[in-house]
Amino acid sequence: MEILIKASQFILSLSLLIVLHELGHFVPAKLFKTKVEKFYLFFDYKFSLFKKKIGETVYGIGWIPLGGYVKIAGMIDESMDTEQMKGEPQPWEFRSKPAWQRLIIMLGGVIVNFILGILIYICLMWVYGEKYLPNDNVKDGVWVQDALAVKLGLETGDKVISVDGKTIKKFNQIPIELINGSSFVIERNGEKIEKKIPVDFISNLVDRGKDAGSFILPRYPFVISNVGKESPNLKSDLKAKDMIVSIGGTPIKYFDEGKDLFAKLKGTKTTIEVKRGNEIKPIEVQVTGEGKLGVGLAQLPMRDLEKLGYYSLETKTYSFGQAIPAGLNKSWNTLTGYVKQLKKIFNPSTGAYKGLGGFISIGSIFPSEWSAQTFWNITAFLSIMLGFMNLLPIPALDGGHVVFTLWEMITGKKPGDKFLEYAQLVGFIILLILLIFANGNDVVRLVNSWMK
Repeated sequence: MEILIKASQFILSLSLLIVLHELGHFVPAKLFKTKVEKFYLFFDYKFSLFKKKIGETVYGIGWIPLGGYVKIAGMIDESMDTEQMKGEPQPWEFRSKPAWQRLIIMLGGVIVNFILGILIYICLMWVYGEKYLPNDNVKDGVWVQDALAVKLGLETGDKVISVDGKTIKKFNQIPIELINGSSFVIERNGEKIEKKIPVDFISNLVDRGKDAGSFILPRYPFVISNVGKESPNLKSDLKAKDMIVSIGGTPIKYFDEGKDLFAKLKGTKTTIEVKRGNEIKPIEVQVTGEGKLGVGLAQLPMRDLEKLGYYSLETKTYSFGQAIPAGLNKSWNTLTGYVKQLKKIFNPSTGAYKGLGGFISIGSIFPSEWSAQTFWNITAFLSIMLGFMNLLPIPALDGGHVVFTLWEMITGKKPGDKFLEYAQLVGFIILLILLIFANGNDVVRLVNSWMK
């Protein structure tokens, strides 16, 4: 059921983005009186799941969910219809239109993608606002319990101040900023220290696996989730939801403090104090030879930590007028962040290419339960990502056609049809290789997860 819910959201989001992207080509083509022969969601190699001709255009749904297309008469595109190009150019064909009209037709799809992403972010700011943990409110620093964070040079209690000179305002921005960055500044015991992010940081991050959780967390209280069946304290008075507030008479606030104290009390008995509701209760416990109690740690949601007084969340609400600049800012940060990640993918030394994913990776970012806010957030991100990807100067993508058209407008020389055919073929090969590589990464990760 979980997979079905994720897949349904993915297909819905993908279909919406594809239809609107192709509509961005379709509308200006019709405005400039260019014949559009087909308008398809998904590809229809050999046959279609559905098709209907209305006027001069066949509208349909293909069976290969790798995208969609509009077939514009007189254009070298996904259909590779070279026979049509052998005839004399007709007034209704794409190739007969002025270069500026062809440029608008080709840019229509990515323009729609960018506008859609911006509109969604504006609406999300207006309807839901923002609720987040301000980085300044993490007064006692981060909890370092992951080898990757240690490799970054972090220690428990450090405060991450900035990445590449950009001040971190929201705590949840830290991981993505570190992924995109090259250096960061921390505050440790009142001293500011600058550290370099290792070149292979992303490679190590990918190797952890997607189920490893965040490598950087705020410090948590020592709240018990359960007492293990093999625990020497199974018959003690310890209960789930107990919060340990002192060990051997030493007060503690965070789990990491308790972990360090128990490590010094290996194989001994000691008295701890737990907070249970509004009551403080002393309990005698046995510490194992490994310096543990044999209990699970409860990962409390941020709203519970706020109720306990550990962190103070900030909630921002926006009027529609205020949501416009907030949505634009969110869109810009999304785009620039994605561009930074893409640059690292094309730098082999970072190992970021190992994190490149296909349909399984994209589908997995949708939640296992329906959330309108999350769905539209992901859809806005994918829309901006799709817009940028289509602008890349690769033949077979919109960006490739745009480059050839701009060349024509600047030099006055139009590329020949044969050149465009070969360029389109080369572009298809490049895209096919990228598609196989990205989805191959997904398969390898899936197999590795099954073998663990």
